Amino acid sequence: MTSPRVVVLVDGEHHPSVVRAAVDDLRSRGVTVVGAAMLGGGEKLAPGDVPDLGVAVVDGSGPLDALTRALDRFDASIVVDLSDDPVLDARTRALLAAHALARGLTYRGADVEVTPPPRPRLCKKPSIAVVGTGKRTGKTAVAQALARALRTAGTEPVIVTMARGGPPRPELVDPRETDLTLAALLRRAASGQHAASDHLEDALAAGVAAIGTRRCGGGVAGTPAFDEFAAGVALANQRREGLVVLEGSGRAIPPVHADVTVCVVPAGADPDLVTGHVGVVALLLSDVVLVTLGAEPGRAGLVPSQRATPSRARELESRVRAVVPGVPVVTGSLRPVPLEPLAARNVFLATTAPDGAMPSIARQLERDAGAVVVGWTTNLGSRDRLRGDLVDLRGADVLVTEIKGAGVDTAARLGAERGMDVVFLRHDVDLHGESIATRARALADLATQRFESGDARR
Repeated sequence: MTSPRVVVLVDGEHHPSVVRAAVDDLRSRGVTVVGAAMLGGGEKLAPGDVPDLGVAVVDGSGPLDALTRALDRFDASIVVDLSDDPVLDARTRALLAAHALARGLTYRGADVEVTPPPRPRLCKKPSIAVVGTGKRTGKTAVAQALARALRTAGTEPVIVTMARGGPPRPELVDPRETDLTLAALLRRAASGQHAASDHLEDALAAGVAAIGTRRCGGGVAGTPAFDEFAAGVALANQRREGLVVLEGSGRAIPPVHADVTVCVVPAGADPDLVTGHVGVVALLLSDVVLVTLGAEPGRAGLVPSQRATPSRARELESRVRAVVPGVPVVTGSLRPVPLEPLAARNVFLATTAPDGAMPSIARQLERDAGAVVVGWTTNLGSRDRLRGDLVDLRGADVLVTEIKGAGVDTAARLGAERGMDVVFLRHDVDLHGESIATRARALADLATQRFESGDARR
């Protein structure tokens, strides 16, 4: 077996003789140390001194710059951190680990080891991954919007999802061949299946074939603890569609190589969680970052008591640009769209949106669809609270629900039992300054170019 090739992270707060002893100890265990990154600190070094570690030492303007220069120069598979406070605090250490992981390297500290998300090249056609910074941040809406735009442009995709409520085996749902009526979804729920899993929502809302898989758990860098995603990709490879959309789940990143990656970030997210710590891996893997403003369809990562205002979006956008300079950062809004007409109907709305977003969502539905919104619940993610909210439907004759959480097995079922019409809701993506169609075509062209050239940079 080839010995591991290691870049060591060192600082000037340790005496050079101590660092050299640590490097020699690594070598004695069969490790090939190919270089070192001097992160800073100078208490044990004279000005201009370069410690003799038996390998080339690279420095930089700061810890991250030194690491980047070292990884650009040396061919390594592992980063071993021999540094300590005060040169690195916990936040900066996590950020360095994230940069190593995004390059496919393992980060090994004194008491922790983090391995990069696996991304083997399994897709036999061009691929676009849609990832996010948490649960219900808009990934599914963006994946659907890209799929609809590509289908309209003549490049029909197939979507592969992984979900916490995914099917026992990879399941293909083609809206041209699969019954996705309310009655059919209710039968699924009655049989014990999760009738609002992402692939069902994608097929119904995007109008393209979707393959559902399951996953469990998620690591700090977005790696699922258990998944069957590869089997879903194998099924997609057998399809006639010319492109595959790989849809992430929560913070979990699809565990296969993607030719292009889009990261979705809600404008109300905690900037520290998005742009710091190991979670920054999703940004570093991305070719485009989409900051969604307005009626985000979820709570995860939102800062309590802070609204997703334009100023917050600009602040987050600025911080994201600092992490991934050169990567396009675009903003957009998620717009609720019912899948059936609602003009002049009295509507009760069931969503996973944060409470503060509901007045805006209601106004949009009333303005765009002509509905009269008489009430709402934001508890699709909590069946007990949802049942309580649905006791008084305030005279509504239509229940409008997202296909998420308990949207089918509880909300739609109760609405149907009370003789109400049930209409499903999707979220369209309105980009600011460009059309989703233009962006989708550009992403598909880039994915095709990289696929055909065998570009494996990501």
